[in-house]
Amino acid sequence: MAIQRVSPSSLLAIVVLAGLAAGTYWLVQRTLPSDADRTPYVKQHIPDYYADDLVISMLSPNGATQYRVNAVHMTHFEDDQTTAMTMPAVRAFTPNQPEVTATSKRGTLNADMSVVDLYDDAVVLRQAGPRDPEMRGLSEHFQVLINEDIVRTEKPVQLFRGSSVMYGDGMIFNNITRAVQLLGNVHGTIQPAELGAKRPPSSGVSGVSGPSAAPTAPSAPPQTQQGSKTP
Repeated sequence: MAIQRVSPSSLLAIVVLAGLAAGTYWLVQRTLPSDADRTPYVKQHIPDYYADDLVISMLSPNGATQYRVNAVHMTHFEDDQTTAMTMPAVRAFTPNQPEVTATSKRGTLNADMSVVDLYDDAVVLRQAGPRDPEMRGLSEHFQVLINEDIVRTEKPVQLFRGSSVMYGDGMIFNNITRAVQLLGNVHGTIQPAELGAKRPPSSGVSGVSGPSAAPTAPSAPPQTQQGSKTP
């Protein structure tokens, strides 16, 4: 059996390569920060992903679509997990009830998707039903509470119901009871036809402070209702 001899030049090359590998490893270990020196990453309010033509559906306990959120564009932020939306639309679906839609130019969605804030030319529209005319609210801000099924605003609001119009410093709309409560300095014009109409109490405007308007004859002029400022 022949024995292969290793030449001195080969041994020298092996020693040089081993030295280079050891030196490289030592340099890497010296330049890497230790666990004690590493600064924890702090999330910032910067976008971490985008989406166009956003559609989010919230389901009821029985699996039916309860709310649907649409937006032309959305930007998600990494620090608070909120979502900024362009041209958002929120639709509420209640069995055997007219559909309610809230829209605006921009909006935000919180981290757990339970609160939608609508800003700039915000509109809440309840379609006409068998007993009630169309109802439309205008404000600069509406907040949709998904879990509570409530739409509210702390900003001045105009409320149109059929041919009647009311004004207030705020509004709370309960989508379950279909009751609307106007807040603050409430005033407006209620058409006599609606004053004399028989309708379910939950479908009208409630919570208005001030004198109540009595039904008038159809030929009478519109009635104006003025409320006092609430705290």
